Amino acid sequence: EAAQAGARALSRAFRSAARKATPAVVTVLSYGQNVATPDDAADGPPGRDPAEQLTGLGSGVIVSEDGTVVTNNHVIAGAKRVVIQLYDETEIEADEVHGDPDSDIATLKISREEPFTSAEIGDSDGLEIGDWVLAIGSPFRLDATVSAGIISAKDRSLQRIRRGRLLQTDAAINPGNSGGPLIDLDGRVIAISTAIATRNGGYQGVGFAIPIRQAKWIADELSTHGRVRRAAIGIRMAELNPKIAKRFQLPVGLGVLAYQVISDSAAERAGIRPLDVILEFDGQRYRDPGNLQEAIERRPVGSVQPVRIYRDGKEMVVEVVLAPIDDPTQGSAE
Repeated sequence: EAAQAGARALSRAFRSAARKATPAVVTVLSYGQNVATPDDAADGPPGRDPAEQLTGLGSGVIVSEDGTVVTNNHVIAGAKRVVIQLYDETEIEADEVHGDPDSDIATLKISREEPFTSAEIGDSDGLEIGDWVLAIGSPFRLDATVSAGIISAKDRSLQRIRRGRLLQTDAAINPGNSGGPLIDLDGRVIAISTAIATRNGGYQGVGFAIPIRQAKWIADELSTHGRVRRAAIGIRMAELNPKIAKRFQLPVGLGVLAYQVISDSAAERAGIRPLDVILEFDGQRYRDPGNLQEAIERRPVGSVQPVRIYRDGKEMVVEVVLAPIDDPTQGSAE
């Protein structure tokens, strides 16, 4: 009986969370992606208007009452027209579309007189492996489909998503789910579904999602500036795992190793040298290169940030003036 009571309680939690979040989930219809315009056809009669050819299908979530929608960049990339289908099947054409290929996040803007139903944003930083989550989206254009699973792993990386760490989940994510929300049992958005790992093209139990803290920062940059302004200091980083720590005779997990410093970069100008260990950035301790990179990227370009480093058995603090990540003096390092 106790087991049945627990199962019923979990079922009620799923039901409540889905009911709360689903009205803010939308279907994203992209038209004219990679379709030649009539002018491109040298011979023969002109083809259909590319803006009328449905070429992409995904999901999204409304994150503000004024009509800001977050989805995946790959859902809308190259589209000549994007239409949002709301939960009540109303269709509204997006009047602003901005995407960031490096993170696979895009923002769309839709407008009407009355406010939109928006989702509540949760805390992706507080998630732990084993936490229950629900994925909502439109797989195979089956609108408002809900699937359940857990957080399977954190801090994953995918080759096609250059910037940012991902959550791994076993909640079913299928074609059409891309851009839809991953929610917690309180119905709050904690991630944006982005990809599956598969050998046959279908769902095989491994899905990935962009943590909402990361996605929301990118979305705010896109909505405000039309692009993502990322900062850099110009170093290549390495984790002080047992192998690397032993090689350089440093304590395991002491911090993040600056194994290369780009010439004339912000880091070099601040006095950071190769094989320095970065202990703290802006007062926060870091041991994982990905987390440190994220923290640097989100600080304002041109701001002065304190960096505590370890060198030759001593600690010291230097001040780094953050440069834009596309500054050629930063090289390809972060």
